[in-house]
Amino acid sequence: MSQHLLPAMHRRSALSLLAAAGAAAAGLPRMARADEITVGYQLIYNPYAYAIASGKFEEATGWKINWVKFDSGAKVITAMASGDVQIALAGSSPIAAGVSQGVDMEVFWIVEDIAAAEALVVRDGSGIDIADPKTLKGKKIGVPFVSTTHFHMMYALELWGLTPQDVTLLNMQPNQIVAAWERGDIDGAFVWDPALGKIKGNGKVMVTSGELSAKGKATFDGMVVNSAFAKDNPEFMAKFVKVMADADAAYRDNKAKWTPDSPEVKAIVDLVGGEPADVPGVLELYGFPTLAEQASPRWRGGGADGGVAKALRFTSEFLKEQGRVDALQPDYGKFVTPAFAEAAQKLGG
Repeated sequence: MSQHLLPAMHRRSALSLLAAAGAAAAGLPRMARADEITVGYQLIYNPYAYAIASGKFEEATGWKINWVKFDSGAKVITAMASGDVQIALAGSSPIAAGVSQGVDMEVFWIVEDIAAAEALVVRDGSGIDIADPKTLKGKKIGVPFVSTTHFHMMYALELWGLTPQDVTLLNMQPNQIVAAWERGDIDGAFVWDPALGKIKGNGKVMVTSGELSAKGKATFDGMVVNSAFAKDNPEFMAKFVKVMADADAAYRDNKAKWTPDSPEVKAIVDLVGGEPADVPGVLELYGFPTLAEQASPRWRGGGADGGVAKALRFTSEFLKEQGRVDALQPDYGKFVTPAFAEAAQKLGG
């Protein structure tokens, strides 16, 4: 399996928070300055990784930033709960689990709209017609349980008038899915890269997460911030967001420039690992909302009726059904803020 996406194969699983959430996460730096912050990142291919590697966050904010690597969203949320990390990246499922369990944090940036980077693929020769969801009945579908793909698999069945009992859902991690696919043990799978790319070789995409998100239940990777830190440091937050926005714009406006030989791609690989040749194709699968889109009701605007707030609520309902959280929050809008995207729009440069 590709080294650069190994953490991505785990980062979206929504695990329960560790009981000892207050304990300091091992290896995290001890901050000694008022203008110092610890930010958790994960090893994913994304324009913001270039901004990290090139020091643009420090340059824009004037702060000392301690960048700490995490290999799963669950570990990120545990570190946020303990107060050892002030800002971090996690998938929508771990974020939903965290806020449902009372972690005081807010989603302030959509790092990536998962879009076509996750999809339900059916195997050639399985007897499944991608134009007729009813042909899924009686088939074996591999999916990592309690993940964004599991969430979207259940949503797809609902939209198609099917129930989980109409199919056999098998709890498999991506590497297990690839092995089962090659043996012909499963008829379909809802998964992400690199497994997704491998099974597409002799399969067809039935639906993507982007298509399901457009129907009302979105999945995403987001940046979260400790609520108290955000309240006390609005200027830092606006500048931090502006760097994120500029990195996304640099990619969106010049995709052809981001080749395996480009300094942007080389810098991402230096930080994340893997092969430069893989980066452009992976980036192409994701969506990167503009600064204005970020602040709109489509994503973080609109309070409890905004896209992110509804996604957190829907995902939390799913997690509760799966026994991963005990209770739901009355208002998920309070865990989402468009304020810093709005402030970043007013910054020049």
